[in-house]
Amino acid sequence: METAIAAVNRTPFSINSITLSSNFATGSVSALGFSLPNKKSPSFHQRSRIFVTRASVAVEEKAETKAAVIRIGTRGSPLALAQAYETREKLIKSHPDLAEEGAIQIVIIKTTGDKILSQPLADIGGKGLFTKEIDEALINSDIDIAVHSMKDVPTYLPEKTILPCNLPREDVRDAFICLSASSLAELPAGSIVGTASLRRKSQLLNRYPSLEVLENFRGNVQTRLKKLNEGVVQATLLALAGLKRLNMAETVTSVLSIDDMLPAVAQGAIGIACRSDDEKMITYLASLNHEDTRLAISCERAFLEKLEGSCRTPIAGYARKDEDGNCLFKALVASPDGTQVLETSRKGPYAYEDMIKMGVDAGEELLLRAGPGFFTR
Repeated sequence: METAIAAVNRTPFSINSITLSSNFATGSVSALGFSLPNKKSPSFHQRSRIFVTRASVAVEEKAETKAAVIRIGTRGSPLALAQAYETREKLIKSHPDLAEEGAIQIVIIKTTGDKILSQPLADIGGKGLFTKEIDEALINSDIDIAVHSMKDVPTYLPEKTILPCNLPREDVRDAFICLSASSLAELPAGSIVGTASLRRKSQLLNRYPSLEVLENFRGNVQTRLKKLNEGVVQATLLALAGLKRLNMAETVTSVLSIDDMLPAVAQGAIGIACRSDDEKMITYLASLNHEDTRLAISCERAFLEKLEGSCRTPIAGYARKDEDGNCLFKALVASPDGTQVLETSRKGPYAYEDMIKMGVDAGEELLLRAGPGFFTR
């Protein structure tokens, strides 16, 4: 397992990325990337980075006088780091003692999904591709907590780990980004839309069958926008939550409504895991948990678990609190080519047991309507 230690304090630091022009009129789109600090982002400093085979044996070149109190495990992408530093800042805000120099470290762990970019996710194992190595580091006590994008987390958790905390959810909608059209409806027939998501592909083709989809459109946000600028595709769809966390909302051409593109299960949510026997970390994370988000994610993941969904099956689900304080849950399953889309919805009390029941019930309904073989095609 390849890891890197990034020790942090409150000195400014930035992660450089590709910069493209930002003039829409001339047919380009900004990919300013991920830069910290700014007005809404924390300041931090990376004094050293050491690649080792096990994070537990890492020693900093500039040794601190005090060992880290919390080691946060994360992927190394700009978005993953933004989420890790959001977690760090919330920990410091809730526990001022953690603001001390060296009290929190960011441990960067390269996952299988980061290493293999030439193949579709479904062909290299589906769920767990972006969490497995981080979970192993957690179990081995190489890190104390793991920060995940919840949509990447399998419905089962590894033994000896728990996920007691969800941070407040960001905007769940998908963003349309294009150099030549202001919406999907304006794209000419035959236009190529890049995405690595079967969920997006199926819903896109269901509504706009004249478009084409480049399926293995993978890489971080900056990489995908670079490919768009180079003309590899005419448009792409990205999670608005990620663009907001990267301070890249200016790249969005338009935002798709929930009715036009139902989000992935747990899209826009951050989950933080720890070992089930680590009472200290459980206490820390309890102070960060956003209960409304946790309940919504639990409903959506109960639905996904019932379907035994994988990256080979287009599945979408979104639970939210309506104006009356009830839970409104919408869900769908689809064929990858978009010719079949089955939808359902549930409404009930915004309470854990009721919402779990809604998710399971919706899954059972769609399994019955889909019939044998729908999820194995």
